[in-house]
Amino acid sequence: MTSTTVLAGDAAACASRSAEVQRLAARVAGCAGRADAVLAALARLELQTWQSPAGRAYRLALSLQAASLRRARDGLLEASSAVLAHARLVALAPGRTGY
Repeated sequence: MTSTTVLAGDAAACASRSAEVQRLAARVAGCAGRADAVLAALARLELQTWQSPAGRAYRLALSLQAASLRRARDGLLEASSAVLAHARLVALAPGRTGY
């Protein structure tokens, strides 16, 4: 086996691993998108006309859940960016195995 064959094999393996990591980043970004859809649905559930103490408690609980979901969505977006950055590094790292 020549060194050219080894380098070509390494490059192909890195490209394959990079594509796999990019797919993972896309899945994480998709989860963030689904969190946005849930946030939009929560906004429609606020029941602003319900002015009783139970209505206020419901809106408070809903706003706390929405805030938590926004933080989770932001974390997913950051994770997606980090995974994409890792995919670029994997593509540039011939001869390394694993992630």
